[in-house]
Amino acid sequence: MMSKSISVIIPSHNGGQTIGKCLTAVFSSRHDDFEVIVVDDGSTDGSVDIIRQFPCKLVHLKKRSGASKARNTGALHAEGKFLFFIDADCIVQENTLAVAEKSIGKRTDTVVGGTYTQLPYDDSFFSAFQSVFINYSETKKDEPDYVATHAMVIDRELFTKSGGFPENFLPILEDVEFSHRIQRTGYKLRMDPGILVTHIFNFTFQRSIRNAIRKSKYWTAYSLTNKDILADSGTASAELKTSVVSLFLIGLLCIFFLVSGNPLLPLLMGAVFILDVFVNRKFLSALYSAKGFLFSIKAAAYYFSLYSLAVGTGALAGIGEYLKSVDYKGAPA
Repeated sequence: MMSKSISVIIPSHNGGQTIGKCLTAVFSSRHDDFEVIVVDDGSTDGSVDIIRQFPCKLVHLKKRSGASKARNTGALHAEGKFLFFIDADCIVQENTLAVAEKSIGKRTDTVVGGTYTQLPYDDSFFSAFQSVFINYSETKKDEPDYVATHAMVIDRELFTKSGGFPENFLPILEDVEFSHRIQRTGYKLRMDPGILVTHIFNFTFQRSIRNAIRKSKYWTAYSLTNKDILADSGTASAELKTSVVSLFLIGLLCIFFLVSGNPLLPLLMGAVFILDVFVNRKFLSALYSAKGFLFSIKAAAYYFSLYSLAVGTGALAGIGEYLKSVDYKGAPA
């Protein structure tokens, strides 16, 4: 039996609410030269029974070991020339696999990434905001700082040679570490905005805020260790960092104004906000193009206030994590 051209690898832990939709979409692909490998990461919710309904390779991990271990295990069982990594809550388009294979072509020295569609599977406000934010942030550069595992295609031999994803790492950002490591060895990253998956967020306000804090915490700790805290890196964008700094600066100026009553301070606060809006003008345009004027106004208000506050809070927690690693080990971990 001839091997397939592309192996779709999906890690799944308790993905019962989404894995059926994910696999239905994959097997509805117009591309027919592929295999699907689902690595069950110690699920306890009955999702394995759903996976068994589809003609895919099912690999079991006896206990939960993390997404990196699951993806690496999937790669070991793959037969395709190319590996295409997605998540169990991602819905591929009918042409996603064909676009991914065409995009990587003969580029055995390149990792190609895709991104989320502008709008998510679940069309709530907070899910839509997050999907637009990620789509915009990850497609700004043809040569990105990282390629995310929600849509990553790579030559199988290159992946094997790279050593795969780090299995003893932070709870998230293994794809960022992998991207940076592979770049240091001379390989390239490229973004193809035509490789699209629709994400199932199911975000409420609370989930959106918790997600912002958690990701910012670990990203800050990693970036301080990696010495690239100021980098314009995908969702850790220069625009978002500007918004966070601006919000905290406006907060400080507001406190000084309440104490001193200096009439110049409100003008300075206004100038800081105008600069923030200017830096973020392209993202604001993306919000408008996604869902129109009313959505963009509401989303901008959320972004400049509570979302940036959550990201800033996570960043402070990340600084604390970084400093603890220095204190305990004498040097950053």
